[in-house]
Amino acid sequence: MQLHRLRLVNFRQHAETELLLGPGLTAIVGPNGSGKTTLLEGFAWALYGNVAARGTRDSLRRYGAPVRAPVRVEVEFTLGAHEYRVVRTLYGAELYQDGGEGAIANSHQAVSAKIAHVLGMSHDEFFNTYFTGQKELAVMATMGPTERGKFLSRLLGYEKLRQAQHHLRQRRSTLRAEVAGVEQGLEDPERLHRERAGAGRQLKKIRKRAAKLAMEHAEAAKELASSSPGWKRVVEAREATLAMDGDRRIAEQLVHEARREFQRLDRDLAATIVARNKLATMAEDLARARTLEVELEHLDRDFQQVDQRRVLKTQMTEVGQQIGRIEERLRSDAGLEDAHREAREAVDRTRAALDELRQQEERVRTTWVRDRQDAETKRSALLDQYGDLQNHRKRIEEAGSNGQCPTCTRPLGSEYESVLETLATQLEEIKVNGRYYKARVTQLEREPEELVSALAEYAAGGESHETSLQHAAELDTQRVQRRESERELAAHRERVRGLEAQLAGLTDTYDVERHDVVRKEMRKLERVLREATRLQVESEHAERLVRDAEVAEQLLSEREERVRHLTEALAAFGFSEAAYEQARKRQEQAERALRDVELQVETVKGDEKAARVGFESIERRIHERDERAAKSAELRRDLALHDELDKALEGLRGELNAKLRPDLSEIGSAFVDDLTEGRYSGFELDEHYEMRVLEDGVPRAVISGGEEDIVNLALRLAISQMVADRAGQPLSLLVLDEIFGGLDASRRQGVIDLLRKLGDRFPQVLFVTHIESVKEGADQVFHVSLDESTQTSVISAGV
Repeated sequence: MQLHRLRLVNFRQHAETELLLGPGLTAIVGPNGSGKTTLLEGFAWALYGNVAARGTRDSLRRYGAPVRAPVRVEVEFTLGAHEYRVVRTLYGAELYQDGGEGAIANSHQAVSAKIAHVLGMSHDEFFNTYFTGQKELAVMATMGPTERGKFLSRLLGYEKLRQAQHHLRQRRSTLRAEVAGVEQGLEDPERLHRERAGAGRQLKKIRKRAAKLAMEHAEAAKELASSSPGWKRVVEAREATLAMDGDRRIAEQLVHEARREFQRLDRDLAATIVARNKLATMAEDLARARTLEVELEHLDRDFQQVDQRRVLKTQMTEVGQQIGRIEERLRSDAGLEDAHREAREAVDRTRAALDELRQQEERVRTTWVRDRQDAETKRSALLDQYGDLQNHRKRIEEAGSNGQCPTCTRPLGSEYESVLETLATQLEEIKVNGRYYKARVTQLEREPEELVSALAEYAAGGESHETSLQHAAELDTQRVQRRESERELAAHRERVRGLEAQLAGLTDTYDVERHDVVRKEMRKLERVLREATRLQVESEHAERLVRDAEVAEQLLSEREERVRHLTEALAAFGFSEAAYEQARKRQEQAERALRDVELQVETVKGDEKAARVGFESIERRIHERDERAAKSAELRRDLALHDELDKALEGLRGELNAKLRPDLSEIGSAFVDDLTEGRYSGFELDEHYEMRVLEDGVPRAVISGGEEDIVNLALRLAISQMVADRAGQPLSLLVLDEIFGGLDASRRQGVIDLLRKLGDRFPQVLFVTHIESVKEGADQVFHVSLDESTQTSVISAGV
């Protein structure tokens, strides 16, 4: 695999960064926090997605970037005979092959899966092969024997076998519990078959009884069928007799009611003749009352018009006063439109000024927050670095000049004092820097004067804007009120015109005295009018009463004839109550016999159903028992298979762990032979996973820092080679992230020389470091720095 191009857009500190990478040694150099390691993180995120990035997806967006600004990483690389280009954003991903226009994968999950398939490696396997992170070059030097073995197993993926065996044993325990659960409570098959035979005999006996009852039921039904026709005829005759007798009684009642109605009509007709004679004697008083009634109606109308005219004049006076008040109010608001326009312009001016003040406050606050976070981050990093150096110095002091160095595992001898002096100088530098950043953090805890002043100006601008808004709102209210007043004035004027039109149609003359005289006369004649009205109503009923009397007389004759006819028909029908009772008893006896048989049939049906349910229940128990027995056998076969797999995995783990040290020693020896140009034939790992170089085939301890760097590098390359061989990929790319931090200048240069010697094995090597001197041995150099004003990384190429 060879990396050609890496481009980051709005990814962490990188606003727009592009690297064009070639073969050989490439150095990415810059101070801590400048965004060097972020380049490697972007490369990993493009290949494998969120699993290869720190934090959440939202934290990938560059601080200060617009909300909708795209986050994008592009990677171009060659693998075998194919060229690939990966494009990944927060919401999608695409993978292209050999310059094709169409993507061969176009989603986050699909691209990650395709990359893993093409490389033949998962995310962890890829990074264990191609990447060596901070402090990993000599990581095994600080581990015990057990920790070293676990570390190597994890890097080479052997830990997955242990995890698989753990899951296998969990499943085996579950299978054992399932077998116990299935076999618990299994019934005796012989007892179940005996119960089934007994239930079958009982069911056969009940069915025989049901057949006998079916015959008895048929006989009873036959007897009932023979008696039912005669019973039906008797019932019909009785019902017809009762119906005719009921009709006769109803007809007699109707005759009685018709006779009473005829008598009432005769009385009403006599009273009507008396009323008509009395009404004739009142004719003169009625004529005089009719004349006065017409005159009173005219006088009442004149009175109402005069009163209405007075009310309308009062309303016209009130409306005129309201018109005067509205006109005065409208004259006072003559300059309202100009004032409103000036108020809206003032609101626009104060709003623009307030926006400018808010932007100024945000700029000041952003600068303050960024400075404070930067100071806290750098102080925290210095504290961690100070603790690491103190622990390192403590271990050296405890070991003494003749003890083993914690880093190179050899005696320091004459270098003991110089190493302590170097560490003391580094600790003092860190203290000075730490005090500075501590003071800086304390200084930045309080809001700066510039921010306080900006907040005060923003508050004052807000008050001014609020005042102008309130004044404009008051003028808006006045404008609405003025328009309402204009509409009200038009309505009042229209009201005046309507009142004037109503007054024009009303009379202004009215005779009060004549009105009183007519009222008194009408009150005297009220009793006469009421009596005349009553007599008039009674006299008008005369003709109707005559017609009603004739109809009532005819109806009475018809109903008397109906009663006579029904009495004769009832006497001729010849119904006998004794014959009815005899037929009823015979019918009830036949029905009772049939019900008794039916009840016995239903009882037998219930017994048969219960017996059948019992028989089926036993059949179902036998079937369930057979199923559980089969399930138990299947689970036991599965359990035996899991036992065999557990033994196989245990043996495989033992075999792999046994071959781990020889395989690593064999692959690493080839690297040692190349790196030392044949001085050492290789190295081996003893039973404690401690490294020994082989000189003329004889193992000996590593005694110098340079030899330690060679062996550590060879071991790390051997691990990568084993992972790559298992994935079927050539080991052509090596990425080293801050591996020089614990090495002095001479040893750093030695590691660079070693990497260059491996140029034929690793065509492309990338290393990230904050140490400037290391770049001298690189073929290609990229300088990374942080622009303090924009908090973005800046990349420049150099040699």
